[in-house]
Amino acid sequence: MKHLKINGYDMAYLELGQGPPLLLLHGSLCDFRIWGPVLGPLSQCHRVIAPSLRHFFPAQWDGTGEGFTIAQHVADVIGFIEALGPGPIDLLGHSRGGHIAFRVAQQRPELLRRLTLAESGGDLDATLAEPGGKQPTALATLFAAAAKKIAADDIEGGMTIFVDGLEGTGAWAKLPEAARQPLRDNARTLLGQINENRPPFSLIDAESIHIPTLFIGGEKTGGSLPVVLKALSANVKGAKVATIPGATHPMFEQNPVAFANAILDFLAKKAQQPTMRPRLM
Repeated sequence: MKHLKINGYDMAYLELGQGPPLLLLHGSLCDFRIWGPVLGPLSQCHRVIAPSLRHFFPAQWDGTGEGFTIAQHVADVIGFIEALGPGPIDLLGHSRGGHIAFRVAQQRPELLRRLTLAESGGDLDATLAEPGGKQPTALATLFAAAAKKIAADDIEGGMTIFVDGLEGTGAWAKLPEAARQPLRDNARTLLGQINENRPPFSLIDAESIHIPTLFIGGEKTGGSLPVVLKALSANVKGAKVATIPGATHPMFEQNPVAFANAILDFLAKKAQQPTMRPRLM
């Protein structure tokens, strides 16, 4: 584990492999450990860098105080990329990390070569919502319900609401213990999300992305995430879309081979010269 001091905060990160830099941004309740199933294949062709965002594990945050907002995390990622130098880099974000990656691409496109968004977390404003379509429950509602339990020290209750809300009834109970503990370690970060006022995605936002972009979704993901993916991918010019068979939101855990291949294929096709890489089986 390495560290970089960014905007006054000590960011912990993992780094392995050689080649073009690929930065991985985790989602809510996660940290750099979540990428374990795909670090091996991705690092065969890339210098893979996986930070834990501000206040996530290995930090032990109690959920109080300032500094937990999309804007702060975007500023931290921009500072992190600048500190890595020299750029530009490839950027991959999952869930909340996908939202952050999207905003980095909006604000500092010159830092990025390619952008991959795996079911970016967020809501749509009226310019992207389907006319007359039924909109899924806003993520903020789910966060608030889970955070209420966590604030009362009912971590298991909060995790049940959050995971079941994304994956369906009984999803938390079905998770193996090894997958549950990292979520518990980051449980109190949900307290920071309920008041962060995450901005919704707009048509102007989508049309502002001009770098090569890949959207990745799980074949079986339900709720708002596929709706957001569809709306954004339809309005980001030249965007590609990949679907991970048999997977839901934690797609890189459920089908790491297909996920890694989708990333590697996208990055190789955009290379300036032919790139030989091993095909995962």
